[in-house]
Amino acid sequence: MFKILVIDDDTVIRELLRRTLKRQGYDVSVASNGEEGIEKAQLLRPALIICDWIMPRLSGIEVCRQVKANPELSTTQFFLLTSLGSISDRVNGLDAGADDFISKPIEMNELYARVRAGLRLHQLSQDLQTQKQLLEAELAEAAEYVQSLLPEPTLTPLKIEAKFIPSRQLGGDCFDYCWLDSEYLSIYLMDTAGHGLRATLPSISVLNLLRSRTLPNIDYYQPSDVLKGLNSTFQMSYQNDKYFTIWYGVYNRVTRQLTYASAGHPPAILVSGREQNNLQVQRLKTPGMPVGMFLEAEYIDESCEIKNSSDLFIFSDGVYEIHLPDGSLWGLDAFIRLLTDSNRDPRASSHLDAIFNSIKTLNSGNPFEDDFSLLKIHFD
Repeated sequence: MFKILVIDDDTVIRELLRRTLKRQGYDVSVASNGEEGIEKAQLLRPALIICDWIMPRLSGIEVCRQVKANPELSTTQFFLLTSLGSISDRVNGLDAGADDFISKPIEMNELYARVRAGLRLHQLSQDLQTQKQLLEAELAEAAEYVQSLLPEPTLTPLKIEAKFIPSRQLGGDCFDYCWLDSEYLSIYLMDTAGHGLRATLPSISVLNLLRSRTLPNIDYYQPSDVLKGLNSTFQMSYQNDKYFTIWYGVYNRVTRQLTYASAGHPPAILVSGREQNNLQVQRLKTPGMPVGMFLEAEYIDESCEIKNSSDLFIFSDGVYEIHLPDGSLWGLDAFIRLLTDSNRDPRASSHLDAIFNSIKTLNSGNPFEDDFSLLKIHFD
């Protein structure tokens, strides 16, 4: 049975509406002023509120604003009962959040029809809200599943940390690191275009494929060969138009050489020389189209020497594409400055939690619009 709340300071109209709507089969409650009406609305959470526009102390417009500002009453339909008929009056009512109007004197058949229409909208809003909650619960489960697939931090022989915060919609980020043998470590981070399960599922497929090393005729010690194999396997014309960017590196801990290749992905950042007070920042990136866009795409390798006490940061664009309160975009250069500042002072903390908290503050504590994925590899 639908609950209806009538708010009116006129005893006659209040009682008329209560009896009339009760005979229609509705559960009707009444309030004699705006303050009482707001209290009962919060307590009863009615499907529909019929409120007089002109009342002492608290007008129907103000009651409407307060009801519509309450998330717990988001599906409640709000009707203003009024003898005001000008266009400007109705515009003001709609701007305050009113869903409909009932004119005085009340015509009963019109009242019944409008109430039925309002209750249909309430039911539809509730159904949509339920579906939204179910979808959010499924996305939360998917995010937990993705997190369960990601590798654990490691301390030996390299210290590897990771920070992964899925966005509200869940993006397509995934990363991994594993030893190809006792000397060679593979590291990669990818980001599938889009959000939701359609972006997450391809990422999981790539993760499993790289972990199992089942790409045919691929040299997993050569990053460009890995990207070429992925590009041949995951063409977007066969993958629901999904493509992804990826940074892939292989580190030899004996020679301290890092070989890497990228496919449309942000550069990895190598920070070295902190202990010698000669801080150096390198952007590690090679040219290459995102995987899946063009079958004929070419990928190349680059390499560099890893000095003692260096940090390598690998990340997705969700780490630095932060919209600031003034509407501007924070950006990659600002993120690199943050990494540089966190490494410049030997006493400063460059741990991922500190970096993440700084970025979260910039984002005003809001949920991230995209997955936040950040890897840090410390080389002694």
